[in-house]
Amino acid sequence: MLLEGGRAGLVGTNTTSQTNSRESGLDYIVANQGTILDAIASMPWGGSAAVHVAIVNWIKGKTSAKKFTLARQNGTRKDGPWEVYELSHIPSSLSPLTDVTKAVPLRANTTTKLCFQGLTHGVKGFLLSPAERGALLKAEPDAVDVTYPFLIAEELIGSVDSLPKRFVIDFQPRHDLSEVMRYKRTYNLIKERVLPEIEAKAEREEKRYNRRLGQLQRWWLLRRRKEELIAKLSEIERYIACGRVAKRPIFEFISSEIRPNDALIAFPLADDYSFGILQSSFHWEWTKARCSTLTERYRYTTDTVFDTFPWPQWSNDLVDNDDKKPSEREALRIDTAAHVAEKARDLWALRNRIRTDNGSSLRELYRSLEVPGTNALREAHEKLDRAVREAYLYGMPKQMAKLSALELLLKLNESCASKEQSGATVVGPGLPDFCRDYSRFYSDDCITLK
Repeated sequence: MLLEGGRAGLVGTNTTSQTNSRESGLDYIVANQGTILDAIASMPWGGSAAVHVAIVNWIKGKTSAKKFTLARQNGTRKDGPWEVYELSHIPSSLSPLTDVTKAVPLRANTTTKLCFQGLTHGVKGFLLSPAERGALLKAEPDAVDVTYPFLIAEELIGSVDSLPKRFVIDFQPRHDLSEVMRYKRTYNLIKERVLPEIEAKAEREEKRYNRRLGQLQRWWLLRRRKEELIAKLSEIERYIACGRVAKRPIFEFISSEIRPNDALIAFPLADDYSFGILQSSFHWEWTKARCSTLTERYRYTTDTVFDTFPWPQWSNDLVDNDDKKPSEREALRIDTAAHVAEKARDLWALRNRIRTDNGSSLRELYRSLEVPGTNALREAHEKLDRAVREAYLYGMPKQMAKLSALELLLKLNESCASKEQSGATVVGPGLPDFCRDYSRFYSDDCITLK
């Protein structure tokens, strides 16, 4: 036990200040009279392993110091540039920005189920090359019902066309073997390529743990098939996706005929407004502050990021336009939301045009934002961010306009959580109910094989 005035420190991975690791470590220290004296939030560690570490020093009790040093090294090189901050206190998040570690999940987000990690196939035998799929369809045309393009994050972000290069055999929702056997050639294919591997795994499991592998009961189905996600995708033409682990904020519309791999996060939302909110710097700043990391990249998480992220609330109660009629207020609200959708479409169209002209991947395109100079993509993002800020400030007290994105989102999270506790309803993810004009909020462009 550390005595009053005692000092201690730690060296750990840079996830020390994130999610569950932070809650059981630095949160406990700060909540129990600990004061963080200085810290390195992240720096690449020497050696062959691509590991980023955090270094934290603290004292139990108070200190006479007025300033505390927090540093972060960017990139993967040992001689990479440093960011150094002198702060009045260092939070457990090891962030110089607004501390959003206390944000809580919102029922409006958790109950709508609009954020999913993609599908995990588990066994390579479920995967088909385009040639293999073509041969299968030639022999068994009905196999088109159970074979789908299977997109991974590297293809979405790193290839010029963002198209999947493989297909996946996905029999869901066929839970009974008799339903699967109707597709005779496809069934025989996975019986040969999948079943032996799962049986071998089941035998190992039984020997080691004295229990039978549950996956063996439905061996013809993917390991994690995300049935709720697939059901939602069957109702819409396209959805939004991003890399589950990514360095840059890149979201895209994907055709619902394409299955997302577990390297993607899928949002079963088809409207341009939702794309604009997710692609905005508001959502990205929240993501960086709330997610965990893998080396220098950000790992998007449903529970810590999406479930706590407050969407614009659209209250007419505090709108500074008392001279307006209710119908005029409603028109203003719709126009403000439609402005987000419009700027989202503009950004999406610009990205596609630049990619087509330059033969660029999304990764290459977004790397251009990291160098100085006039950049049409940067300008399009700035216009989208202004439209999103207008949406967040709609109906809010005037003083909210002075807050940074993280400050505004944290206050909104606190407000929404308080309202939910009192039984009130708050606006959750997706297109608000008052946006009924399809033409203003929906387009039909997306990544598709057609």
